[in-house]
Amino acid sequence: MNYEQALNYLYTKLPLFSLLGAKAYKADLKNTLALCEYLNNPQNKIKTIHVAGTNGKGSTSHILAAIFQQNDYKTGLYTSPHLKDFRERIKINGSMIPESFVIDFIKKTKGISEKIKPSFFELTFVMALDYFAVQKVDIAIIETGLGGRLDSTNVITPILSVITNIGYDHMDILGDSLEKIAYEKAGIIKPGIPVVIGEVTPETKTIFINKVIETHSPIFFAEDRNKIRSTKYDNKHLEIATIYYRDGKINHYHLDLNGFYQQKNLLTVLCAIEVLQNDLILKEKNIKIALANVTKLTGLRGRWEVINNAPLVVLDVAHNEGGIKELVQQILKISFNKLHIVFGMVKDKDLEKALENLPKNATYYFTKAQIPRALPENELQEKAGQHHLTGNAYPFVNNAVKAAIEAATKEDMVIVCGSVFVVGEVDESMVSIYFSKKEIQPTQLTNISNAFKTL
Repeated sequence: MNYEQALNYLYTKLPLFSLLGAKAYKADLKNTLALCEYLNNPQNKIKTIHVAGTNGKGSTSHILAAIFQQNDYKTGLYTSPHLKDFRERIKINGSMIPESFVIDFIKKTKGISEKIKPSFFELTFVMALDYFAVQKVDIAIIETGLGGRLDSTNVITPILSVITNIGYDHMDILGDSLEKIAYEKAGIIKPGIPVVIGEVTPETKTIFINKVIETHSPIFFAEDRNKIRSTKYDNKHLEIATIYYRDGKINHYHLDLNGFYQQKNLLTVLCAIEVLQNDLILKEKNIKIALANVTKLTGLRGRWEVINNAPLVVLDVAHNEGGIKELVQQILKISFNKLHIVFGMVKDKDLEKALENLPKNATYYFTKAQIPRALPENELQEKAGQHHLTGNAYPFVNNAVKAAIEAATKEDMVIVCGSVFVVGEVDESMVSIYFSKKEIQPTQLTNISNAFKTL
């Protein structure tokens, strides 16, 4: 078996959520536990931090990993889905799992896989556990796949649980109310293990408090520890000042993750660090260095990722109501002439909520990723029209991106969003080559407040 054959096995022999949606979701931990037992329970051989949430859990996981790396801990990181390369899901100190380990793992688990028929996610998560245990990591940051209580990752007993926020996503599986979704996410809270909560509403706070009473777990709300004093933005960085509630101390942080929504993730991370300081040495100087170099240390992509400056071209994996709202808030803070949005979604997301929150005064380029779950571009175009969002439809992501950049002037902005899979298919080399050749004439800059008269 070579690496290509190993990947083919993962993608074609196992139920894959990115292709099938809820049909690939296994609502129990039975297969994961069986695989772990077969491999001598690697989940019990490593320290872990478990991160759940509707939005922000990927960024939070990467930020935490960067901080541990910068403090000289051998750090595992498990996230999903990937953008370009399957091996992005499993990293140690920012380096992807070797192809040879993937091949060997598929070979040694093929017998039990054929017997119990795990999902793609179940098998690849246990692959991560096995890799981290073999490599003897000091700590592993584990991002949940979907939900928490019945998510495959919930076989671990972490030193800390983190829940970033609760919003509407995967309602067909997790429930149709914030309380139901919070209950599923709260399922990662373990007896006696501290938990950090990033954002709460009155409904979700009650769910979390009831859960920790049941599990006798210390609970920490990020909003009670620090608040944002000020934020400055440019295309590459955020400068954030925070105030610590206990003594009023002001701290300054420089983030290379420049989406405004990273403010919330920063507060969650700062609270987590405070809780962890009792057991681990995380130096303030190294924390600040890590925050300024998350993308370099961990390889995080697709979070308000600027890939061109004139015009501004941004990739962002916002794909649900909460993510779209945060994206629009970012747009409102930036000046440009015209806005071009390359947009595609998958079928099982709440399309209506996403569309009603997108800006009206933009030119749209409706498209789809090349996966079975993708919503057809013509259907997306029709639905968007009902929300007064107008534009042409393109069967391939890079056709849509090319059309957008051809239409853009130097002072315009192009955003690619709506799906991790759409962002993952963008050919960045095509974009850079195109702009290196294109002669763009400047036009008068219009403030975004004028460009967005209606939303």
